[in-house]
Order: sequence, then structure tokens, then C-alpha cells
Amino acid sequence: MFEKRKKYGLLIFALLLLVAIVFLFYLDFKSSNKNLTFAMLDIGQGDALFIESPTGTQILFDSGPPRKILSTLSRVMSPFDRDIDAIVITNPDADHIGGFMDVLRVYKVGAVFEPGTVSDSKTYQNLKEEMENKNIPDILVKRGMHLDIGGGATIDILFPDRDVFDWSSNDGSIVAKLTYGETSFMLTGDSTIKTEKIILSKNSPEVLDSTILKVGHHGSRTSSSAKFIKAVSPEYALISNGKDNKYGHPHRREFNK
Repeated sequence: MFEKRKKYGLLIFALLLLVAIVFLFYLDFKSSNKNLTFAMLDIGQGDALFIESPTGTQILFDSGPPRKILSTLSRVMSPFDRDIDAIVITNPDADHIGGFMDVLRVYKVGAVFEPGTVSDSKTYQNLKEEMENKNIPDILVKRGMHLDIGGGATIDILFPDRDVFDWSSNDGSIVAKLTYGETSFMLTGDSTIKTEKIILSKNSPEVLDSTILKVGHHGSRTSSSAKFIKAVSPEYALISNGKDNKYGHPHRREFNK
């Protein structure tokens, strides 16, 4: 009698497990949509932006500091998804790349895009070594690159427009514009006023005009000049920083009208 009940119990457990798996797949299928997904991830003091095109191409701009990114990625990615098409290193500072080692440990990454600035930090050197070990293509971005990520979503690189090997990490930061239909996002990394001046000199206000501005360098006074903000003319601005951070970001500033 005991053996018979045990068999029935195992059968019921197996059926419940099957139902749970089917339900999870259903939720995963139902949650997939035909729109662009753009998410500023909550990783504290740093930057991490997740993009998924309507056709499913996934790109991660920066990853924040270590041990923060995976839990936030799980909120925007399917639990069955272990592939990311590309990661973008806007600059090699730890608050932008610290979480990428965690990402490479869990996800298969198709390519890495970076600006060409370098760092002698252990975090950056370890990341470069892991990229090489996993044979991940390492692509140097340049102004004029146009990435069609599917479903009408595109990414255009506005900076660097030159070799920034010996530039500071912030001055050489990647600046890109994500466009989907009538909505666009200006992604500035940690770019400075110096960088903004170059971008302003090479692009018309029509090119720079964006719906949403990801504010440069966490709202630091070294970024977001009045001329740049006027050219971008965003409806919304997003700032990524940690509560009560030691840098005092975002800095309070006033502009003359």
C-alpha cells in the first residue's frame, strides 16, 4: 500500500512540475512584446542600461559596480534567456564595467563595443582577459556607425570621432543615440562638456534632438552644458546615481536663461 501511494505521489508531483514549467513558458511568451524595451537598471552609483529591440536583440550599455547587475537583469529578461547580443563599455571606470564579469559568468555575450580608452585597473584588465578567453569579438566604435537592431530600432554612434586611447575615461566616453519611431534616447555615458562641444560642432540640432536624455556623468557639473541640453531639447532626463553617494551627484546647478 505504501509503495502504491508513493508511486501516485511521484506521479502527481511530476504532473504539477510539468504544469509549472508550461505555465512559466506561457508567461515568458505572453510577456514578450513587439515594442522597444529601454530600462535604466537600479544598480546604485553607476550606469547600466538595458535595451531590447522589437525583434529581440538585447544590448546592455554598462553594468554598474560588481554584484548588482544580475538581480536587476532578472527583472527585464526571461529566466530562460541566457544570451545577450552585445555589451557596450561606454568607459572603463569601475562604476560602468564592474558588473560585466558577473554578466559573462552567467550569459553568453555576442560582442563587446568600447570607445578605445583604457584603464590599468584590475577590474578592466580582468574583464579584457575574460573577453579574450571567451573569444568575444571586441569592436572599437567610431562616429558614423549605424546599428540596426531590428524592428525599426537603431543606434547611431556620435562619439568618439577619433582615437581616444590617451584621453581620460570620461572625455572619451561613448555617446550614442537610440531611435525607435518618434522616440529617441541620447545615451551619454560619462561624457564631459569637452566631449559635448565636439559633438555640437559636428551635428545639427535636428540630429541631436531627443525625447529622453540619459544625463552625462550621473548629473556631475562636468557634464550637461546649457548649449548641449538646448540642442538635445529632451522632454525627460534620466540620472543614474546611488542615494547619498560620496560624489554629491547630481550636482545642483543654475543656468542663465
